[in-house]
Amino acid sequence: MNYTTQMDAARKGIITTEMETVAAKEKMELEKLKKLISLGKVVIPANKNHKTLIPEGIGEGLRTKINVNLGISKDCCDIDLEIQKVEHALALKAEAIMDLSCFGKTREFRKKLIEMSTAMIGTVPIYDAVGFYDKDLKDITVDEFFRVVEEHAEDGVDFMTIHAGLNRATAEKIKPNSRLTGIVSRGGSLLFAWMKMNNQENPFYEHYDRLLDICEAYDITLSLGDSCRPGSIHDSTDAAQVEEMIVLGELTLQSWERNVQVMIEGPGHMALNEISGNMMLEKRLCHGAPFYVLGPLVTDIAPGYDHITSAIGGAIAAANGADFLCYVTPAEHLRLPTLEDMKDGIIATRIAAHAADIAKGISGAREWDNEMSKARMNLDWEKMIALSIDPEKARQFRESSKPEEEETCTMCGKMCAIRSTKLALEGKNIQLHD
Repeated sequence: MNYTTQMDAARKGIITTEMETVAAKEKMELEKLKKLISLGKVVIPANKNHKTLIPEGIGEGLRTKINVNLGISKDCCDIDLEIQKVEHALALKAEAIMDLSCFGKTREFRKKLIEMSTAMIGTVPIYDAVGFYDKDLKDITVDEFFRVVEEHAEDGVDFMTIHAGLNRATAEKIKPNSRLTGIVSRGGSLLFAWMKMNNQENPFYEHYDRLLDICEAYDITLSLGDSCRPGSIHDSTDAAQVEEMIVLGELTLQSWERNVQVMIEGPGHMALNEISGNMMLEKRLCHGAPFYVLGPLVTDIAPGYDHITSAIGGAIAAANGADFLCYVTPAEHLRLPTLEDMKDGIIATRIAAHAADIAKGISGAREWDNEMSKARMNLDWEKMIALSIDPEKARQFRESSKPEEEETCTMCGKMCAIRSTKLALEGKNIQLHD
């Protein structure tokens, strides 16, 4: 039996090889996974032309996945460095990589990335359109926008961020709503400007069926972008953000009618007390579609430490229903990330995702922590390092400061609580002085 997309296959009762891979990874029954895909609550982004992909599932009941952004820009156009970042991201177990390239040989980089990546690949075609055509934004035509989308599809991109929810009605909410930071979505701001300069509707909203034709042909998962995501905690959960979310919910239903898989993108910057409500609102308004969030960053005052502000918000968001976390690095708001920035961002986001998986009761999450606790109780330093989310850093710290007693560390030495407890339970004398 033939099928067009993973959703189409699930609805026809077909088990794909991608479903088998995801079910095995997630320790989930195939029939349950198939049902969730058929309902749109789980997606498997897997372009038919991405031959090196090892598929992952995103959505209800699955491990929280993380995404890494990278790509070349006019100010930093070093393809070799970005390829190094790809290699590091894969080594650090990121499940997705988004190519945000907007200058230079973007297609050359994208093809190389897709060819080498076992992780799913995402893009934002409107970024590429601006660089590819080398013309003023105002002069890019609707056909030219869609030509870039088709090119990304042909190259093997697994999911695309398309800001289709910013229609003219939603755009009118921006100015009167007294936002402190306006539109901070790069793709959203470009479309907003194009709409204003040309006095036209958002082409991706107006010609949404044309977009679905492309996605259905290649089995591309639509990541419906949040043009009105808050760029400051002041702007969160305002009329523009909520109205766009309502439109995204409507577009989700249209997509599902064509068996096109959908994720919804979310905030942004948001105070701690608003996060759980926003997760519930998205799941309600967007019919349970997987939620992909940037952070959210829980305060605006920490440039240089925004991997921490993001990890705090990401853990809360994922524990309350978010399915996919976009990493944020210490360089957020300041510069293009270095390799070290990227690593810090990935590790912080993986910690957030894992902490949320424990809270959600995801299979195997708590067991990892239990194994670490057993290794600590046994003072088994090699096993502790091996189980660490970043073994390289754990070993570096351990070896940089050697204790007098090999089984302890230099924080407590002979006063190590675990050592003392073990000796006491064994009936041995505890000597703290030479």
